[in-house]
Amino acid sequence: MITYSEATEFLFSQVPMFQNVGAGAYKPGLDTTLTLARRWGDPHRAIPAMIHVAGTNGKGSTAHTIAAILQAAGYRTGLYTSPHLVDFRERIRVGGRPIPQDDVCRFVDTYMADSELRALAPTFFELTTVMAFRHFADAAVDVAVIETGLGGRLDCTNIITPILSIITNISLDHTALLGSTHAAIAAEKAGIIKPGVPVVIGRADSADVRDVFDSAARRAGAPIVYAADTVRLDIGHDTDGAPFYRGTPWGDIHPALTGDCQPENAATVMAALDVLCQRLPRINSEAVCRGFADVCRTTGLMGRWMWLGGVPVRTVCDTGHNIGGWEWLAPALCRMADSPAGRLHIILGFVADKDIAHILPLLPRNATYRFATPSVARGRSAESLAAEAAAAGIEGSVFATVADAYADALTAADASADTIFVGGSTFVVADLLAEYQKQ
Repeated sequence: MITYSEATEFLFSQVPMFQNVGAGAYKPGLDTTLTLARRWGDPHRAIPAMIHVAGTNGKGSTAHTIAAILQAAGYRTGLYTSPHLVDFRERIRVGGRPIPQDDVCRFVDTYMADSELRALAPTFFELTTVMAFRHFADAAVDVAVIETGLGGRLDCTNIITPILSIITNISLDHTALLGSTHAAIAAEKAGIIKPGVPVVIGRADSADVRDVFDSAARRAGAPIVYAADTVRLDIGHDTDGAPFYRGTPWGDIHPALTGDCQPENAATVMAALDVLCQRLPRINSEAVCRGFADVCRTTGLMGRWMWLGGVPVRTVCDTGHNIGGWEWLAPALCRMADSPAGRLHIILGFVADKDIAHILPLLPRNATYRFATPSVARGRSAESLAAEAAAAGIEGSVFATVADAYADALTAADASADTIFVGGSTFVVADLLAEYQKQ
């Protein structure tokens, strides 16, 4: 059997992977996934209950939080998310534990030995999705939370029939593949709505987006709930300033995820729980409170307004990478930059095919910037980013790697007062966390 490093190297380099080649790794349609699934015994059909999560932003936080609640309620829970930040196995978890290395190796061995499968030329995500379903079936999970990769209608996870579909929100991202308007993107996301299966919508900002969802739900005979219409959160603050949700139907909830976008995600989760309780009766107030409070520890979630411990300068990172994410991140950074307590150092990087023209104007002008190149093939060069930022009135230094930029920021920052933010791309955060774990 091949080694784990050989298996992941094969997956990363020998099959089309979105983080490396972008749109070239996107294969719309379900035929290849269905064929792969048949080869492995249609494992998705052996999973008793599944929850399907799509959306432009917040689907990772939502999926992890629901999984953490289900685990706290005593359900054996599978969780499939993407991308990973440090280790491939983060994508596939049961009870919070990553898929064993040997299981990855066996799956890749089977694929490599089958010439008919190789002739299908599956993408990285198609292979990984079937690997996840096979692992969940073998692990005899009670329920699996499945996050889409891109879009919904033609996303390879859409071979499942869940007990609940969730669409967190709609923003402009991957427009070359999903459409250039909010309504067009909503139509792709709405493709996960199944006949008779309830659907929860986190946020629909415009009438045309709501019309898309209402029409899709009506055609499918699917009960539809808008979290923004049904859940009202009263946000309080602990003595240390940490936010909590006061007086919910599940009691006072003290969440581990505290970024500005998280109340919206929390409302989506709570609307989902109202539906899930009808099928998963072990969900109770204790499980909900524990799931929200322990989500990072129990599911391994990283990179969502994540503060790093044990570093000499206060450091926070976030994987927000599109205009929808930055509409939440930028105001928080502006508040930090305006604080008289100390300076804000921002380490920024993007992938080359990301439209950042609408993001740069949102950023604070009174921060110190360092531009870095993410260590993926699609990474936008730091020099290119610096030039585009300068045209938007933002000056900064250029670094070849995120690690170099962070080391420079640590040297320059006042450890007693300053703050370092690292973000712009999932892969920038991944580079930071890889360096952090080495140290």
